[in-house]
Amino acid sequence: MIGFNYFNYIWIAIAVVTFLILVSFNIKAPYGRHSNSKWGPMVSNKWGWFLMELPALVLMPAFSLSGPAPKNNLTFLLIGLWLIHYGFRTLIFPFKLKTTTKTMPVFIVICALVFNGVNGFLNGYYLGFLNQDNESILTLNVIIGIGVFFLGMFINRISDRKLISLRKNQDKYLIPNGGLFNYISCPNYFGEILEWLGFMLIAWNLPAVTFFIWTFSNLIPRSLNHHKWYLDNFENYPKNRKAVIPFVW
Repeated sequence: MIGFNYFNYIWIAIAVVTFLILVSFNIKAPYGRHSNSKWGPMVSNKWGWFLMELPALVLMPAFSLSGPAPKNNLTFLLIGLWLIHYGFRTLIFPFKLKTTTKTMPVFIVICALVFNGVNGFLNGYYLGFLNQDNESILTLNVIIGIGVFFLGMFINRISDRKLISLRKNQDKYLIPNGGLFNYISCPNYFGEILEWLGFMLIAWNLPAVTFFIWTFSNLIPRSLNHHKWYLDNFENYPKNRKAVIPFVW
């Protein structure tokens, strides 16, 4: 247990350092609108997304269900929420992307494989091998967490759907409007941050906290890069929009 906790603390430290480097040096992860071939060999966006999300989809439930720790309603709830998110991100979302010519560096796919693999392992191993809690799923943190998780999922999915529809049958980017896009440039990332905040509130364990910190550290710099890209590429881009948190950031 002590060694497992240290692993989490090291992973959190790497997340914080990564966040500081990405923000301080304005480093843009080279996929999506920031994609370029300077980072090495390229792979199809669709299959890149599928491959890099797959470890999380498989490892978390596999470790959770195979370990000797007692399984309870909270365990099955967390596995279910995880599968709802990663089932969609792995098996549906990549193949909803409209463009067939977009690519991403293999390097990014490998980094994401490691990221999703470690987070899937940490959360699954804790539930399957270390968890001794037998909490009811009717506690306040679980009820609030479920609400936050599904609110975040709703925001994430409708925002992604809007972005995908804007690029239907064309390769150029357009300014998204409507809903939270009127307030922030990246409501899809805001929604995903809320999802894993909700998951953390439900689980209330160290690996879930670790994953939320990593989600924040990864998506906030990405949102800032997107926001700046919009401002640089569209003269009429609304100046009152924030990047990722409405009215704040």
